[in-house]
Amino acid sequence: MLTSLGIRNVVLIDRLDLNFKDGLSVLTGETGAGKSILLDALGLATGVRAEGGLVRHGAERASVTASFEIPPEHASIEMLDEHGIDPEEVLVLRRVVSLDGRSRAYINDQPASVGLLRRVGATLVEIQGQFEQHGLMNPATHLPLLDAYGGLTLQRRETTDSYNAWRAAADALEHAKREAEQAAEDEDYLRHAVTELEEIDPQPGEEATLAEQRRVLMHAEQLADGLKAARSEITRKADVAGALHGALRRLERLTEKAGDKLDGAIAAIDRCMAEFDEVRSQLQDAANEIDLDGSHLSNTEERLFALRELARKYRTSVDGLPALKQEMSDRMALIDNTAETLTRLEGEAKAARTAYLKRAEALSAERASAAERLDATVVAELPPLRLGGATFETVIQRREEPDWTADGVDRADFQVATNPGEPKGPIAKFASGGELSRFMLALKVALAESGSLRTLIFDEVDSGVGGATADAVGERLERLADKMQVFVVTHSPQVAARGRDHLRVRKSDDTDRAITMVEPLDGPQRKEEIARMLSGAKVTDEARAAADRLIDGVA
Repeated sequence: MLTSLGIRNVVLIDRLDLNFKDGLSVLTGETGAGKSILLDALGLATGVRAEGGLVRHGAERASVTASFEIPPEHASIEMLDEHGIDPEEVLVLRRVVSLDGRSRAYINDQPASVGLLRRVGATLVEIQGQFEQHGLMNPATHLPLLDAYGGLTLQRRETTDSYNAWRAAADALEHAKREAEQAAEDEDYLRHAVTELEEIDPQPGEEATLAEQRRVLMHAEQLADGLKAARSEITRKADVAGALHGALRRLERLTEKAGDKLDGAIAAIDRCMAEFDEVRSQLQDAANEIDLDGSHLSNTEERLFALRELARKYRTSVDGLPALKQEMSDRMALIDNTAETLTRLEGEAKAARTAYLKRAEALSAERASAAERLDATVVAELPPLRLGGATFETVIQRREEPDWTADGVDRADFQVATNPGEPKGPIAKFASGGELSRFMLALKVALAESGSLRTLIFDEVDSGVGGATADAVGERLERLADKMQVFVVTHSPQVAARGRDHLRVRKSDDTDRAITMVEPLDGPQRKEEIARMLSGAKVTDEARAAADRLIDGVA
């Protein structure tokens, strides 16, 4: 719900800070006092197009800040998350407009596009009578509203899942067809390539292995000579092993006399003998592994160079050849099994379409039932609103298959006729005015339980009516306010008397320039304002008494 509104330098408003509560809030005041300016300001904060003419004369810029409390599951949270804006329990929308009409938008003090501001604002507040394409005036909202009214959320989700499964199967089929067509065009090339790759049979990591083997084989003679010299060095000049063995025998004869003093030396000689034997063994093993056969080097180089040449030919790396071989083999298998593969995918796509259509048609039947209930509920609300001759109908039409969507095979349109005998037409075709606003009020009352919108504003919904009709308008606004936060700009005392909060908009002429001011009214002030609305410029005692009766009658 809207908790606060801060306005700076907007037309006649210099500086204004307002706090709001839930329930029904009424805004009253003389014509021209500036009530529409408040709605313009709120529109700015929620993404309506900005104009430099809204900036107060003498100021460089105007700004509006609107704060909303939102529940954890609110529709705006996903939008904010997509744009990297952390959602909070209080959502703050701010718009700054310069004299040239350019504007900047902020959400929770983070810069945002005006488009995002508009999308988020549409989930928070709806102003009836000002911005024709918001809320119920937008036909795109009618089908989701009908589903919400009918309690069809689960059926709608199941239809969406079926649609996604169908589209995935259809996309897989189309992809396979394109692949098969392309593969058929390249069949000769593929067959040659697969044969060539299968003949050489490249293995993962083979290039590095062959390169290492080649490096060793190229230096085989040098390695063999070096190892031979090393073995000679440790045996040529002295019998190291015999010397160590002799020293060990002599020390072992002295152990009884020396106690444990020679243990360390004996252990060290043991280790030296073991290490010496290991050196001789390692040198011999290395010498045995040296391949002095020149044909082995030739074979290794031939294999390595063949792999590299093939990689250049197919514009890949040697390590990429095994994957290329698999890819081309798969494409050949697709050619060889095209009929079988396409038949299987066609069957899967057909089954998925059938499943989607079954879900969508079941949803359509439930929508038709929900539409009948909605129509009856709305029509029942019309006579007290002086729309007794009007009709309302939810028109559901089946889409052609290319236009089927995740929402099903239907489109819905709320259509009305204001007088008997007139053809019905879409709500969006009607001109804005009190009659349309009352239609919207009746529809909002019917949809109150199913909507997620938290704040609704009516601009002069009681225009052109009075007496019992105005009282009926006020009663429905009050009922609606039990479900959501409702604001109404009104000239009707019957409507004003039902407000939980009462704000009076007036123009102050105390300074050299007119300034629009907003005053919360309570007790005597509220009664005086309603009496003014009843009697006009001069407030009489009779008007005050009538105001008392109105207030007491709705208390």
